Amino acid sequence: MSVLVTGGAGYIGSHMVLALRDAGREVVVLDNLSTGFRGAVPHDVPFVEGNCGDEDLVKSIITEHGVSAIIHFAGSIVVPDSVKDPLGYYENNTVNSRALIAAAVASGIGHFIFSSTAAVYGEPPECPIGEDLPLAPISPYGTSKLMTEYMLKDTARAHEIRFAALRYFNVAGADPEGRSGQSSARATHLIKIAAQAAFGMRRHMEIYGEDYPTPDGTCLRDYVHVSDLAEAHLLALRHLEAGGGSLVLNCGYGRGYSVREVISAVKRVSGVDFDVRLAERRAGDPPALIARADAIREVLGWRPKNDDLDKIVAHALSWEGQLQRSNVA
Repeated sequence: MSVLVTGGAGYIGSHMVLALRDAGREVVVLDNLSTGFRGAVPHDVPFVEGNCGDEDLVKSIITEHGVSAIIHFAGSIVVPDSVKDPLGYYENNTVNSRALIAAAVASGIGHFIFSSTAAVYGEPPECPIGEDLPLAPISPYGTSKLMTEYMLKDTARAHEIRFAALRYFNVAGADPEGRSGQSSARATHLIKIAAQAAFGMRRHMEIYGEDYPTPDGTCLRDYVHVSDLAEAHLLALRHLEAGGGSLVLNCGYGRGYSVREVISAVKRVSGVDFDVRLAERRAGDPPALIARADAIREVLGWRPKNDDLDKIVAHALSWEGQLQRSNVA
């Protein structure tokens, strides 16, 4: 039986495909290539270009490839963009997810894993953030993801489907074997941007706000390696397939690094002292997002292999170097 990975040509989705393949699982990818790359999907993995909100298309993929589980990554992820275009985010993240869930129910899919986000917490009253804290997103991005969580919970009460929603903190790094990484030139991830600056792809990079209530005035984030994140999804899938109940879990390491600390790490690992400038705060940026991450370790037995900022940065820089060399060749 196959696992359908939506958004499997994107940054996180492509690492999920690799993790499934490494585990000996059959995979099929659905991606509209709006931000993903066809080359990120191994040549021997079935690939369908299309929208996960197309119910008929999803049903046909499920039937043709004998799909037994869905891992859903497809969606828009840039918080400031969601503030500017809320309806676009609700269309892409919520409406399309509703259609995908409907196709899963109609096709008898029993296991569904959803790519959620720490943005569902908004500006939490305490940090680290536990799964039991109030859900109060401050951006349409966070709200669009939370609405999908609600849809999954309600659907699981009414139908024979169980789900896992993993609330990511800040995803970073690249496949340690160099098979995939963050490839979008327009990426908004801090480590990606700093890596581009280190390679001279940007004349400078910016820090958005230095007056937050944090030790150095810049935002604190919990950076989780993308390969560890993919492993967490694989464990969640095994949990559901073994008869485990639906669950909602944070996925982070439980420690935070400031924007300045991350930039210092990129400079240290790369050996390049690039230009950094100050800019105004961005809309929808909470001061600190750090996971209370004990539940995912206890429930799924998750044991991250890459919980080290310098290692995360080194993998990101290695991938950026591959991209630059391929562009020159």
